[in-house]
Amino acid sequence: MQTVEELEKLVGTPSKLASNKVIDFIDENCKEFIALSPFLTLATSAGNGTCDVSPRGDQPGFVYIHDQKHLVIPERPGNKRVDSMRNILENPHIGIIFMIPGTRETLRINGTARLIQDEDILKKMKAKGHTPSLGIAVEVEECFIHCAKAFIRSELWNPNSWLKEDERPKPAKMMAAHAKGLNMDEQKVQSSLDNSYSNRLY
Repeated sequence: MQTVEELEKLVGTPSKLASNKVIDFIDENCKEFIALSPFLTLATSAGNGTCDVSPRGDQPGFVYIHDQKHLVIPERPGNKRVDSMRNILENPHIGIIFMIPGTRETLRINGTARLIQDEDILKKMKAKGHTPSLGIAVEVEECFIHCAKAFIRSELWNPNSWLKEDERPKPAKMMAAHAKGLNMDEQKVQSSLDNSYSNRLY
């Protein structure tokens, strides 16, 4: 498949509701959704077009809404790869999906981003006694609710569909296999992760 015409012939075109549900600002409905969301995914791409999607999460309301056109995502301590922020420095275009556990629809926001160190704004996102040293400020260009079909099909919020602990993949085992030349086995990686999760969340 090479053209939009071919694609539309196969999948069809959006309904009037789907075509007209997009706004370019944060209204009161979107503001409420963001305030209740403890988790989001952040999509960025580098100057050469390579893409990245990164999770961000904290207590509901962790994202600061500055006004109807601007929001700020606090940068909490991570693994220091800062892939998203490296990308933003090269390419400001950004996509966000906000999620609320149990709510099947998601809120999508597209816009442009920049990194900020404004102390007055960063203080508003203080958590556990820690003020973030950096924030991702986003100017909203598109804002809309995304339908629930993926969540319905996956049963993501249905605990009965979740794997038992002994059935789940072991991330520490995977990391040990992927990180060559570090002489770290699964147990050492798990110990490092546990220490990070216990002592370096904020």
